[in-house]
Amino acid sequence: MWVKLCCLLLYFLALFVLARVFEAVAWYESGFLATQLVDPVALSFRKLRTILECRGLGHSGLPEKKDVRELVEKSGDLMEGELYSALKEEEASESVSSTNFSGEMHFYELVEDTKDGIWLVQVIANDRSPLVGKVHWEKMVKKVSRFGIRTGTFNCSSDPRYCKRRGWLKSTLIMSVPQTSTSKGKVMLKEYSGRRIEVEHIFKWITAHAASRIKTIYNSEHLKEEWNKSDQYRVKIYLFANLDQPPAFFSALSVKFTGRVEFIFVNVENWDNKSYMAEIGIYKTPSYILRTPEGIYRYGNNTGEFISLRAMDSFLRSLQPEVNDLFVLSLVLVNLMAWMDLFITQGATIKRFVVLISTLGTYNSLLIISWLPVLGFLQLPYLDSFYEYSLKLFRYSNTTTLASWVRADWMFYSSHPALFLSTYLGHGLLIDYFEKKRRRNNNTDEVNANNLEWLSSLWDWYTSYLFHPIASFQHFPFDSDWDEDPDLFLERLAFPDLWLHPLIPTDYIKNLPMWRFQCLGAHSDEEMLETFPDSESDSDSENKEVFSSDREVSEDDELSTFHKCSKGDHRCSVETCSCVSQYCHHEPCERKARSYGSYSSSGDMEPDWSAWPPDMLQCTECVVCLENFTKGCLLMGLPCGHVFHQNCIVMWLAGGRHCCPVCRWASYKKKQPYTHPQPLSSEPPS
Repeated sequence: MWVKLCCLLLYFLALFVLARVFEAVAWYESGFLATQLVDPVALSFRKLRTILECRGLGHSGLPEKKDVRELVEKSGDLMEGELYSALKEEEASESVSSTNFSGEMHFYELVEDTKDGIWLVQVIANDRSPLVGKVHWEKMVKKVSRFGIRTGTFNCSSDPRYCKRRGWLKSTLIMSVPQTSTSKGKVMLKEYSGRRIEVEHIFKWITAHAASRIKTIYNSEHLKEEWNKSDQYRVKIYLFANLDQPPAFFSALSVKFTGRVEFIFVNVENWDNKSYMAEIGIYKTPSYILRTPEGIYRYGNNTGEFISLRAMDSFLRSLQPEVNDLFVLSLVLVNLMAWMDLFITQGATIKRFVVLISTLGTYNSLLIISWLPVLGFLQLPYLDSFYEYSLKLFRYSNTTTLASWVRADWMFYSSHPALFLSTYLGHGLLIDYFEKKRRRNNNTDEVNANNLEWLSSLWDWYTSYLFHPIASFQHFPFDSDWDEDPDLFLERLAFPDLWLHPLIPTDYIKNLPMWRFQCLGAHSDEEMLETFPDSESDSDSENKEVFSSDREVSEDDELSTFHKCSKGDHRCSVETCSCVSQYCHHEPCERKARSYGSYSSSGDMEPDWSAWPPDMLQCTECVVCLENFTKGCLLMGLPCGHVFHQNCIVMWLAGGRHCCPVCRWASYKKKQPYTHPQPLSSEPPS
C-alpha cells in the first residue's frame, strides 16, 4: 500500500509541475498569465455579454457596450483565466439533461426533500400546451444550469390527482427554494406569475427570489452592527458592490452553503459616508471579503480566485467542507491509489486485472468500514470542540498561496478530463517500465508468465484452499499433494462424503518428532557379527553385508528418504531401508529385521530412555505392525505421546487417517505434554 501511496503522491507532484509548465508556455505565446487582470474596455461586446451571463447578471435592457462594460466592472475584477473559462464554456455545445417526473413521490423525493438546491419545474396541465416552448425551455435549462439550478418537467397526465390537490389547473413554472437559512430547512414552492415568457424575464424572476434569501445592508450603521455581531456563523462572506442585487452565482452559492457560510450583500450605491468601510479595511468596490474568527481574507488576490460559481464553490468547500465532501475526496484518492496496482503488478494481463479488482474491492470496503465509526463519533456532543479545531486547521491551510495553486490546478484538470486521464496513464506506464526492469534484474519469473500459465497456477491455488482447509498446528509452507498426483482429486470424487470430511494436508508429518531406538549396554556391531556361526548360508552373509552398509548411511540421507515417503512415495530401496516394519516387503529388509531381533528390547537389553523425547510415552512395541522396537530403528511420535515405527505411522497418516491409532487424538492437533512418572528403583525391597 505504501508503494502505491508514494506513486500517487509522485503523480500529484508531476501534475503540479505540468500545470506550471502550461502557465509558462501560455505566458510565452500570449504574453499574459491567468491571474493577470483584463481591461473590459479592450473586450468586444460579445465577450462582455458572455462574462455577464457567467456571473448571472441581466443585460437585456443594456443595448450599449458602455453600459455592459460598466456592469462588468461593478460586479468584480476580470482576470484572463475567467475570460478563457467563460469563452470555452460558451463554445462547448453540451446538452444539459432535464428530469421528467413520473408522479408525486418522484417529485417529492427530488424537489421537496432537497434542502440545499434550487429547482425550476415546468408543470404541464392536462390537455394543455406547456407555458414555455421547447426551444425557449432548452435555452432556459442551459442558462440556469450554470448556477447549479436543476430543472425538470411534471406532466399532470401522469398524476392528475396530485395536480388538482396542488391547484395546478393550468401550465405554469414552479421554483423551489429553501425557506429558512438553516441547513435542511423547509422548502417553499413559488409559482411564476409574470405575463412575459421570454428567457431573460424568467431568469430575472429566479435571481430575484434567490437574492431575497441573502441579507442585504444599505447603510453604514447597519454594516457596523452586523460586522461586530457574533452569532452561529463562524464564516461570513461579504460582497461590497454598487449593484441593485447580487449576481446569480452569489445567490446560488448562498443556497448551496446554507447553514455553513452566511452570505451578506452590502449595497454601497447611495452611500455618502464610507469612513467605516475604511476602518475595517475596505478601500475599493466591488470587493469579496471573507470574515473568519482568524481574520479577514480578500477573495480574488490569489491564483484561480475568479468571480464565478465554480471558482468560489471550490474555495468555500476547502474552507468549510462537509463530511460528504471529505468522504468523496477520500473515495477518489483511494481509487486512484488502487488503480496503481494495474501497473505495479507484473505478469499476465489477466493477473493484472484480477489483482486490480481484488484491490479495488478491498480498499473500498476498508474505506467504508473505517468511515462508519468516524460518522458515529462526529454525532457525539463532546466532539464539537474537535470539529471546530479541525475547521480552523482547514481555514489556516486553505488560505495560503499553495492552496490557491492546488485549487486552480484542480479546476484546470477537472475541466480537461482527457488530459488528466492521459497523464495518469503515462505515469502508470512509467511505473510499469521501471517495475518490470527492477524485477528482471532480480530474475523474477513472473514477468514472463503468460495468461494460461497464470490461470493454471490460480486454479491450483484455488483448489488447494477449497479442498485443503488449514488444520495444522504449526505454520509451514503449503504444498498440495495434487500438484504431484492429480489422480488423488479424481479418486476423492468417487466418495459421496467428500464434502463431509475435509482433506488435511500431510505436510505436518515432517514436523513430528523422530528419533532412533537405543538400548543400554548393547554390544558393538563388530562383536555381534563375530558371534554369528561360520557355517551360515550365503544368504546370511549377504544379509551381514547389507546391515554393515546400512550402518554407514548418514542421518541426512535417511531424513531425505522420510520426506520422500511423506509425500506419498512409499517405495523402499535396499540401500536406504533403515526401519523394521511388516510393510517393508523387501527380502533384505526382512533378513535385517531378524538380525535386529537378536538383540531387541524384548531380550536382555534395556531401552535407553534418556534418548527418548520428554513428551513421549515410554513403550517398546509398535501397535500398527505389532512388532517390538529394535535397536537403531527409526521411531516417530504423535502429539498425544504415543510412539510407532516411522514407516508404519507415516503410511497410516498418509492413508487419510489423521489420528492416533491408540487414542484417536488428532495427529495435527497439539496436546498437553506428557509428564513421565518417577522411575521405580530396580533394587529389591529390603
